Amino acid sequence: MTESVFAIAVCNRCGGASQPGAELAAHLMPLGPGEGFRVETVVCFAGCERPLAVAFTAPAKAAFLFGDIDPVADADSLVSFGRLYRDLSDGWCRESERPAGLRGKTLARIPFIAGLEGLSR
Repeated sequence: MTESVFAIAVCNRCGGASQPGAELAAHLMPLGPGEGFRVETVVCFAGCERPLAVAFTAPAKAAFLFGDIDPVADADSLVSFGRLYRDLSDGWCRESERPAGLRGKTLARIPFIAGLEGLSR
């Protein structure tokens, strides 16, 4: 089993009572620990204008935040992106390199900033 060093975080507030975040997290399980990912839900990404929000993050890589995610229709695109993201040395890719189902859904691409790892609050 591969150690989980990449995280996929799914907003659990998006969608209110219908809980699409939990549904999406279940669809992302193919990227679980066997492929190096930890899938979890988080309280909020402040992407309320474009729910459902999903983030990809890993040490020393750019982070991505996607919105307008459909928990069923976009699950395969997110799994494909997860594998692409895992295999990129710095996590950086253009929109044209991402799965077609995610194009136009990027809310943020946050570059890795070296030297901040050891900072404490």
